[in-house]
Amino acid sequence: MQVRDADTIVVNGTPVRLQGVDAPELGTSAGRDARRWMVNYLRGKSIECKLTGERTYDRYVGVCYADGRDIGAAVIAAGYALDCARYSGGRYRSLETSAARSRLRRAAYC
Repeated sequence: MQVRDADTIVVNGTPVRLQGVDAPELGTSAGRDARRWMVNYLRGKSIECKLTGERTYDRYVGVCYADGRDIGAAVIAAGYALDCARYSGGRYRSLETSAARSRLRRAAYC
């Protein structure tokens, strides 16, 4: 398993974009912090993804779980990403932290 950034991981050679997760880009300090958090969070855990059948760029889209816990929910609840309601249907909105809402800029497409 490899972490590209806080909303894309590579599982068994397959790049997976976490559905409904809006994480900051790696070119920003917030993006590098989010990636670091994700690497530490996933270390040693069993990862399973349920793909939606959609693709974006070179990635498949899916909901992934670390030891049974939704990774998207975890990264948002930890304050390193925001909900992207356009793709999540708002399922992560209640998990957003107020600090993340004030610190991170939501992507225009969300």
